[in-house]
Amino acid sequence: MIEIKNLNKSFGSKHVIKNMNLKLEKGTIFGLIGINGAGKSTLLRLLSGVLNPDSGEIFVDEKLINEESKKKIFYLSDNPPYTSLTKLVDIKELYETFYDFDNQIFEEIIEIFKLPINEPISKFSKGMRRQGYIALAFATKASYLLFDEVFDGLDPQARLKFKQFMINNINSEQIIIITSHSLRELEDICDTFGMIDGGYFKRYGQIDFELNKLKKYQIVLKELEKDVFIKQLKCLFKKQEGRVLTIITEELTEDINNYLDKNNYLVIDELSISFEEYFIVTQEENKKWKNILNIYLKQISSKQ
Repeated sequence: MIEIKNLNKSFGSKHVIKNMNLKLEKGTIFGLIGINGAGKSTLLRLLSGVLNPDSGEIFVDEKLINEESKKKIFYLSDNPPYTSLTKLVDIKELYETFYDFDNQIFEEIIEIFKLPINEPISKFSKGMRRQGYIALAFATKASYLLFDEVFDGLDPQARLKFKQFMINNINSEQIIIITSHSLRELEDICDTFGMIDGGYFKRYGQIDFELNKLKKYQIVLKELEKDVFIKQLKCLFKKQEGRVLTIITEELTEDINNYLDKNNYLVIDELSISFEEYFIVTQEENKKWKNILNIYLKQISSKQ
């Protein structure tokens, strides 16, 4: 179990983590999301012990984080350090002194990605370096795996292999925390998530449960000039292109048809809402995020 209580961290005058609280039980894959600068990487560094909090507490297995508990944690940063001559086999030998290293798991993942462990990492592409560190992470058999932008640089095939391996190999004694700019990737593998905004968790919970709180509808209107709504309906997002109106609302207490004038629409369809759409519409309402969602929905429509 990982638990943080009233966690705070500042860099100069910038208060990045503000009285943050979180509790994660074992056996979960947790997606950590937020815009750039929200504090995702800072939180992972605090959890791994790379940074110390200004105030607040971090518990690992119900004990304050210490040198012993750090041995249960593996942190993969967005840009792990290496020298021009460092090889994967060198890092493996180093980790063997700190962790209960499993060479079979390491070799299995190396074989999946077809990586040359005796060549300098400096000659690897960014994706190959990520693959190598993924192999090292799982081979440490750490109870808590912290991945910062782990999909960055991975090609589609490598991403699929990694996700399949992660899903198939997580056990009831582990917690995996992942940050990613690709919310589609997180939606595929994570069961829970936390959305950092303003230094604290604005939203937190199970992905499926939270997605069901929002409803997305596409309405084909009969006439452009007439208002289709006969009752007030709080729309988190509304966009009309021609006679096609797309809306996203919070979960309704009654049937959507009760809000609409049946004389001014031809058909209404309820569509599934993606994690990306959820993230965008639950941000603070401003023009920036509405524009982003407009672009996103347009891209989705062009692919259909």
